[in-house]
Amino acid sequence: MAGQPDNKLSDETVTQEARPKLKKPPLFKVMLLNDDFTPMDFVVQVLKSFFGMSEEKATQVMLHVHTRGVGVCGVFSKDVAETKVRLVTDYSRKHQHPLLCTMEEA
Repeated sequence: MAGQPDNKLSDETVTQEARPKLKKPPLFKVMLLNDDFTPMDFVVQVLKSFFGMSEEKATQVMLHVHTRGVGVCGVFSKDVAETKVRLVTDYSRKHQHPLLCTMEEA
């Protein structure tokens, strides 16, 4: 009939994908703590080797750790942060330095 709406359902079904709301995983700060025994040049070497810092950036972070007692080396996912803490700690002990590397939620 002309003029009346067509009540037939379309053969095409519109679907909308449900997107779950995913929470980003927490990030963790990896930090070095100052001590009176680990040489400054060793700390700079650690920052360059394990955190990919330039000589200048590593020196800045090392001086921050030295003057403030603690400094952030980087912010990472939990697994990466745990690995960096373990690697830095193992490397420091292997070279007979008490350098302490820790992590906390950012």
